[in-house]
Amino acid sequence: MRSAKYERDTKETRIAVAVDLDGEGKSDISTGIGFFDHMLDQIARHAPLDLTVAAKGDLHIDGHHTVEDVGIALGKAVDEALGDRKGIARYGDAHVPLDEALARIVVDVSGRPFLVFDVAFPAAKIGEFDTELVREFFQAFAMNARIGLHVEALRGVNSHHIAESCFKGFARAFGKAVAPDPRRGGVIPSTKGTLTG
Repeated sequence: MRSAKYERDTKETRIAVAVDLDGEGKSDISTGIGFFDHMLDQIARHAPLDLTVAAKGDLHIDGHHTVEDVGIALGKAVDEALGDRKGIARYGDAHVPLDEALARIVVDVSGRPFLVFDVAFPAAKIGEFDTELVREFFQAFAMNARIGLHVEALRGVNSHHIAESCFKGFARAFGKAVAPDPRRGGVIPSTKGTLTG
């Protein structure tokens, strides 16, 4: 079972996450930020994986702490669920459109965390959601899941479409990268013999 749970409790947020990398795309998500819930649901549906997120944060300030801390908690849960990363494909990529928007996402489940984020949003907000928090989520996730992640918006004029194409693209690329590769058996896909650091 490639599944894990993680809880994060600070003065700013209280978060509980559960993830099953071999799930069917089921989700139960509540962060208090409607658009963010919608984006997390995209990850579950399109990877696919099963995902539960219960988050309560200091939304009277803004959504920053909640979004970042969900990224941290989810990344740590994914890192644990991946274990030694034997037998996975390791790499995944996707081009995903949403109407006029097109995102390109590339994932390397390398054990070396890194984010390249090349996305411009025409609007500062999508509803009550600050578009700059898209980067904060992916940064927190990549660092704590210990993956290399490239997120690029190739085109788009609608901020909702741009963000959603990024999240859907991430889901597809990540799903490919963590999928078992039957040709690899129990082998770690690295000449170093490890993907855990």
